[in-house]
Amino acid sequence: MINQHYRELQDSYLFSTIARKVSAFQSSADLRQKPLIRMGIGDVTHPLCPAVVAAMKEAVEEMGRKETFRGYGPEQGYDFLRDAVRQYYAGRGVLLNAEELFISDGAKSDVGNILDLFEPNLTVCIPDPVYPVYVDTNTMDGRSIVYLDANEENGFLPLPDQRVKAGLIYLCSPNNPTGAVYSRDQLKQWVDYANGCGAVILFDAAYEAFIHDSALPRSIFEIEGARTCAVEFCSLSKTAGFTGTRCGYTVVPDELEREGLSINRMWLRRQTTKFNGVSYVVQRGAEAVFTPEGQRQTSETIAYYRENARIMAQALAAMGVSFTGGAHSPYIWLKCPDGLDSWSYFDRLLREAHVVGTPGVGFGRNGEGFFRLTAFGTREDTEEAMRRMQNC
Repeated sequence: MINQHYRELQDSYLFSTIARKVSAFQSSADLRQKPLIRMGIGDVTHPLCPAVVAAMKEAVEEMGRKETFRGYGPEQGYDFLRDAVRQYYAGRGVLLNAEELFISDGAKSDVGNILDLFEPNLTVCIPDPVYPVYVDTNTMDGRSIVYLDANEENGFLPLPDQRVKAGLIYLCSPNNPTGAVYSRDQLKQWVDYANGCGAVILFDAAYEAFIHDSALPRSIFEIEGARTCAVEFCSLSKTAGFTGTRCGYTVVPDELEREGLSINRMWLRRQTTKFNGVSYVVQRGAEAVFTPEGQRQTSETIAYYRENARIMAQALAAMGVSFTGGAHSPYIWLKCPDGLDSWSYFDRLLREAHVVGTPGVGFGRNGEGFFRLTAFGTREDTEEAMRRMQNC
């Protein structure tokens, strides 16, 4: 009667254990002189930018007047926002039709929901370490998962294994949790592999705005051949502070077909059946992100987080700690010093520095011995946390 694959899911061991350990420490330690600094959570700390707030206020006023009130909106998003996102892509040389863009309540939802379009008996290639949603949503459907080794030797950027015939491939660049970024040549290898075996790449670009080197791709569709093998997911959560507001977008190109069916038309059918769309007020706020003023204001916030990452990277380098990320990502993925495992390092930082991070083993087997820190805190907390870690 029930979906038996849910028995295969692990409990939220990582974050429940973190919460338990932190709670126990808070009840026993004197935190008055050295309060806890949390650098493990991936949430943002800066508020919505003024351009977004103004647009949402105006939209609320519209909803309160009979002549401008709006009821049900299009499930795939209002044209004004789809056009704004399309122009954003065009600014990087990626030309899209409005019908290829679908507005959503965030990348996380669509990354899981897109699986409705694919049969359960596909082989899914997922990097390890990895964002847990990729694994859990496929486990729920009973798919066979082949893990791609992301490790120090390959810079946490695995490349195709020609011995594996994949059906679906998950790629995230800049990566969560490692902060690593694929080059154009590396993504080209994945695109060629997917086109060669008929696989579909599910490309998570949620952190694309943190890339500030034009040599690095911010979209899979900057790569020749991607339109016949890839779907791209993006979100305004980290780029514009929409973690509590919820808005993102998914790109499904017209050329993407499998077994004579258009993935674009299938996704449209799925969304119009199972999704009610994002509210008008939120979409007006999202539209403001892509205005010149909105781009300037959100870029300032991203620069703030990037400076936090630079401070962290500089401090770790001074300590002789090996790490990836930080340059084009809000995440620092460091190798635990002194040969400590992930949880031992967590305990040490908590006990000696009163700093909370995320044990790498929580992101997969290859995360053992590594640790994730985020740059989404305040400048003061970031600098103080690095001083404490150096003192340790």
